[in-house]
Amino acid sequence: MNELDLQQDVALLTEQIMNIESVSGNEQELADKVHHALQQLAHLEVHRDQDAIVARTSFGRERRVVLAGHLDTVPLPRTEGAKGTVPAQVIGGVLYGRGATDMKGGVAVQLALAAELTDAKYDVTYVFYDHEEVEAAKSGLGRLAKNSPELLEADFAILLEPTNGTVEGGCNGTSRFVIRTRGKAAHSGRAWMGHNAIHDAGEILQRLAAYQPQSITVEGLDYREGMNAVRIAGGIAGNVIPDYCEVEVNYRFAPDKTLAEAEAVVRELFDGFDIERTDGADGAKPGLDQQIAADLIKVLGQEPKPKYGWTDVSRFSALGVSAVNFGPGDALLAHSDDEHVPQQAIRDCLQSLRAWLR
Repeated sequence: MNELDLQQDVALLTEQIMNIESVSGNEQELADKVHHALQQLAHLEVHRDQDAIVARTSFGRERRVVLAGHLDTVPLPRTEGAKGTVPAQVIGGVLYGRGATDMKGGVAVQLALAAELTDAKYDVTYVFYDHEEVEAAKSGLGRLAKNSPELLEADFAILLEPTNGTVEGGCNGTSRFVIRTRGKAAHSGRAWMGHNAIHDAGEILQRLAAYQPQSITVEGLDYREGMNAVRIAGGIAGNVIPDYCEVEVNYRFAPDKTLAEAEAVVRELFDGFDIERTDGADGAKPGLDQQIAADLIKVLGQEPKPKYGWTDVSRFSALGVSAVNFGPGDALLAHSDDEHVPQQAIRDCLQSLRAWLR
């Protein structure tokens, strides 16, 4: 087995990891190599649950922190000549390829710290998990939380998702709903004999267009909400009046609301329609209200920002662990056809966490 070299420059380690294709469902090869590399480190206790790996120090410190990251990526780009693929490329000090920002750079930083920190200010738990980029039911972190919650116990957690090198506190929650209209089918040549369900969906779209999303301040950070139609379907043929239509709506809500409270907002807006919630996850509050977080922010020297998208900090929050996002790379490049990260950004992230933990 081609072993991971955890002692090399962290940007080169990132490239080595990126060259192991690990699209969701295909994480085993990378998980095997991460597992093997961690098992060689005598100061770590290593546990594995399918393709999720947890490595923990036992320095006897009063406080424990978690550094977490997912091993999987979204599928490779289909565009011919795209740079955001596998294997990686280095062009002018910039690393291109699938996972460059989301989030092989963060995983490399975790591995480098795991090898380097044989003594630290806190005990550290390193979590590497599978199936983050797919439906929540498959999440490796969710599986760990269910099967071995004691392994995730900590005072504070950092998810090394890309944040351009600053702390992004908490995250918005997310929910999806299907809103349905029903009519009566008829031949389109005798439309008056039926009732058009697609036409009725116009009222759903009008209410959405008139809706004003809010910006809500939670513990000093301003979270922008959003409610949008993301899919519409209806009709069976070009000569049939449709008797059924559904509009899928995604509501991204600030972490001042629970999932149930967010659902109530949607149901009030679309009162009178048939509504079904098909997916949802609570957000997480910023997690910046303790000294351990203040120390990290001091090391970085940058003002924290809110995380608008949903991340697994929500899972840690549900376990009672305050958590933030902090990692190398620009989140706006994640999943793109030219996904990339400056090599120096990965080194800078490692240096910041090293300074915080020592």
